[in-house]
Amino acid sequence: MSEFIVSTKQPDDKGQVISITPESAGWEYVGFEVFSLNEGQSIKKVTEDKEICIVLLSGKASVNTKLERWENIGKRMSVFEKIPPYSVYIPSGDFYEVLALTELQLAVCAAPGKGTLPARLIAPEDVGVELRGSGNMERTIHNILPEQAEADSLLVVEVFTPEGHWSSYPPHKHDQDNLPEESYLEETYYHKVNPEHGFAIQRVYTDDLSLDETLTVKNGDAVLVPKGYHPVSAPPGYEVYYLNVMAGPVRTWAFKNDPNHEWLMQRMKAYGSQVK
Repeated sequence: MSEFIVSTKQPDDKGQVISITPESAGWEYVGFEVFSLNEGQSIKKVTEDKEICIVLLSGKASVNTKLERWENIGKRMSVFEKIPPYSVYIPSGDFYEVLALTELQLAVCAAPGKGTLPARLIAPEDVGVELRGSGNMERTIHNILPEQAEADSLLVVEVFTPEGHWSSYPPHKHDQDNLPEESYLEETYYHKVNPEHGFAIQRVYTDDLSLDETLTVKNGDAVLVPKGYHPVSAPPGYEVYYLNVMAGPVRTWAFKNDPNHEWLMQRMKAYGSQVK
């Protein structure tokens, strides 16, 4: 298996099924965990020097921090209901406790924090929904914690790629601290596939092809993107979901398209698509 894939494992005694730390990934900013909890099971963790965005992938829960408590949040029972999730932002120097009210799948997104913002609920109505791309490059975006929303480091978004479509496409990268043209952002992709016995394809490559990996991604796999372009393809018959977590030294998403495929942006604009 590629070093860039972290697969779901059986839940440990805390329900953790995926753990990515800056140390395990060999980078500096992004941490990512997934928990699969049974009804009545709970987790409690301190944030230390990290800010956290917990995303209720599926199921219902109650969440509390030092100063806040949100009872019975959660709406979708599967990510493929395609409705925006409930999420909670927690600053550094705080804690969070999550109690599963149903079977619950929970993503924990982490990056360096400054502790200057209060904990807050990100309700479905707070999540921006947009169509991006056109034709078989069209996909649906849920902007959970976009650049326009307050946070210290984290950027969090989820994407639904219909069967036979491509996303994170045309291929783009954000691996140079060269603003305003490009920002350095580490990134994880957490994939779900429907039906779940299917697969997705993700390529991670650099201009000089010193990194050139084509990955077969299964349901529940996370992909590490330390650098390079990173497009995703959903095969016919299978729709693909992924949750993106990004962070870097500056909280802005400035990317560079692969020059070989830049012409596709003009084609999308000709369709009148919103392109970002």
